[in-house]
Amino acid sequence: MSDTPFGFGLPPEEPDDGDEGKKKDQQSGGGQGPANPFGFGGLPGAGGFGGGPGGPGADNPFAAMFGSLNPNDLGAAFQQLGQMLSYEGGPVNWDMAKQIARQTVSQGSPDGTKDASVGPADHKGVEEAVRLADLWLDDATSLPSGAASAVAWSRAEWVEATLPAWKELVDPVAERVGTAMGDVLPEEMQAMAGPLIGMMRSMGGAMFGTQIGQAVGVLAGEVVGSSDIGLPLGPAGKAALLPVNIETFGKDLSVPQEEVRLYLALREAAHQRLFAHVPWLRSHLFGAVDGYARGIKVDTAKLEDVVGQFDPQNPEQLQEALQQGMFQPEDTPEQKAALARLETALALVEGWVDAVVHAAAKPRLSSADALRETLRRRRASGGPAEQTFATLIGLELRPRRLRDASRLWASLTDARGVDGRDGLWAHPDMLPTASDLDDPDGFVHREQIDFSELDKMLGEAADKPDLKKKDKSEGEDKNKGDDAG
Repeated sequence: MSDTPFGFGLPPEEPDDGDEGKKKDQQSGGGQGPANPFGFGGLPGAGGFGGGPGGPGADNPFAAMFGSLNPNDLGAAFQQLGQMLSYEGGPVNWDMAKQIARQTVSQGSPDGTKDASVGPADHKGVEEAVRLADLWLDDATSLPSGAASAVAWSRAEWVEATLPAWKELVDPVAERVGTAMGDVLPEEMQAMAGPLIGMMRSMGGAMFGTQIGQAVGVLAGEVVGSSDIGLPLGPAGKAALLPVNIETFGKDLSVPQEEVRLYLALREAAHQRLFAHVPWLRSHLFGAVDGYARGIKVDTAKLEDVVGQFDPQNPEQLQEALQQGMFQPEDTPEQKAALARLETALALVEGWVDAVVHAAAKPRLSSADALRETLRRRRASGGPAEQTFATLIGLELRPRRLRDASRLWASLTDARGVDGRDGLWAHPDMLPTASDLDDPDGFVHREQIDFSELDKMLGEAADKPDLKKKDKSEGEDKNKGDDAG
């Protein structure tokens, strides 16, 4: 895990007033330090306030947050503060996360590109690319198409569509912190400190919501589809691509835009096939995340210290506590197994997609090798999708595993054919393990148990009602004979 458990350092923002704004921001400590603990940089008029070291934010974070806003902006800011303190939901304030994510998207990505509504031409281009990709994949995998529809999303639409999946991923980890906040006080003191604990939980939910919203909003400016991190983030059966991000992705590749879009459509369609026709896979992956989260332990000594010294006028203490690494995964065999299970499963998903897409694209696209290597380097360098995923649930994926998994699936194709390779997805116990990724040749050439004859015999027995009737009648005749005797 990183030193900042959820890695929620907020991205730098360009001030509205150019160089002058930058100077003011530098004088006020960047606008994201203790003077602005919850990162409300997305609020109207929130850039470049604070007034320098001696300004209103020096001793009072709320003065720093609201001091120079005009009355309309001040009302909006107090409304958001009220929402933060009145929140009584789960461990993450997802309403705030959604709001912050959309604000982040509306500000544009660091490269200067802005979000925009998707036009008819882009919709048609994505639909045609996914349709052609599915035709090509028919020759590369035995799994049938899993995309009932193909859509082109803006960045804001990606945020809306993927938040339910982020909730499922992040809540287990955030829950550990929220529970610990209420458990650090002795039971007899909890009743007395009820309002304080409730406020801490509300602020904790808002803090997580703000930071997750920032992270998801930044990620929306980078992803090219709904499955960039190897997990099904979007609705089932809906292949989705983001035209504005695809254009940015292929801008410096010297590859025709149509080929870039088609290659990325192949990856999206391959993910859709896998998750649509391996019904246990989604719950297996999300269950591994939940299993890992259950093994996280909170540093209760540090949290007790924070609670004991908590000052409602300095809510940034909660933020600083998280930034100092308040919780770490337990060093137990169960936790290590959960981590290995999750990393291996994700590597197998991405490795299978990489191998299948390469087999489909290599004979048809002259740029297949270049695009494949670009995406591999993007992962190996800790691309935005991997970084955000790692920071949101406290995991670092090992890119080496992805290449190992891709080689293993390619070797399985050569040794057992497409049907033999894809047949391993029938049950999680049939998949390669982490040790198999270290020795792919050993797994490929290991003798596999053949269940086909047993399945055939069981199927034939189930389909022969005459035998059942004969056995039943013979039993009745025997009983009659016994009675007569």
